[in-house]
Amino acid sequence: MKPFLFTLIALCLALPAKAQTAGPAEFLQTYVWKVDHPQFGGFSGLELTEDGRELVTLSDRTSLWRATITRDASGKITAVSPSANPLTLHDNHDRPMTVSRGDSEGLALAPDGGVYVSFEGDLPRIDYYAKGSSKAVPLPRAAEFRHLQANASLEALAIDGRGALYTLPERSGRSGRPFPVFKLADSRWSRPFSIAREGEWQAVGADFGPDGRFYLLERDFWGLLGFLTRVEVFEVRDGKLGQGQVLLQTTAGHHDNLEGLSVWRDTEGFIRLTMISDDNFRMLQRTEIVEYRLPK
Repeated sequence: MKPFLFTLIALCLALPAKAQTAGPAEFLQTYVWKVDHPQFGGFSGLELTEDGRELVTLSDRTSLWRATITRDASGKITAVSPSANPLTLHDNHDRPMTVSRGDSEGLALAPDGGVYVSFEGDLPRIDYYAKGSSKAVPLPRAAEFRHLQANASLEALAIDGRGALYTLPERSGRSGRPFPVFKLADSRWSRPFSIAREGEWQAVGADFGPDGRFYLLERDFWGLLGFLTRVEVFEVRDGKLGQGQVLLQTTAGHHDNLEGLSVWRDTEGFIRLTMISDDNFRMLQRTEIVEYRLPK
């Protein structure tokens, strides 16, 4: 083993447990989810029902999974059981998509039980899928989408209490340039605000919580040391974004590649942050479902 490699690994392993995270969010658990299925893995989007006992998750290879979550008396996850085989999403002609057209990343639940899915391939867009249907219903595309960075466009997707969709790219185009946030309401796109970009943090997931606030999941990558995770929250009032607050920030390697975020309220009244990792279909990575909760 080369000296610099040994040093990096040693530094990572030597990090004290209490230094692994910062912010007011309290760590609850990591559940390693395993399913023996060739389409299992690569999860980039996540939504939980209001009671935290059903999930919908999206692979970046167009697989949509629905599952039941079993929890013990304390609310800890003890099992995650797929309710059926995954649904493979198709295009608006109900045909399978190519890799470049089928890079599915962001997920939002529609009020009718269907889903909205954002894509970041060579055709950045958002499509709607009725519950149980593989056929896409295209939504209007914003003119700005065609100028987004290749393979780093519409990564995060969220829906607010009024049914408006919000999406933003994984990268903003260059360091220091804010992330543009696009909003679709009444079939019209607008760009109501931007979110400051800090360092190498990338936007990978988003959700509106039961408190009406906008939650953003970000990721950084430090090579052999692994992934870093950060969650910020913002007030949205009168169409304007308030100052962000960091709820959670981990050191490198504390979790795997967390990309999907769902925010909900448990039976004790705590807001929970549930996240899922994209294992990139690699043996050295794993699918983690990670939960934190916020103080009241």
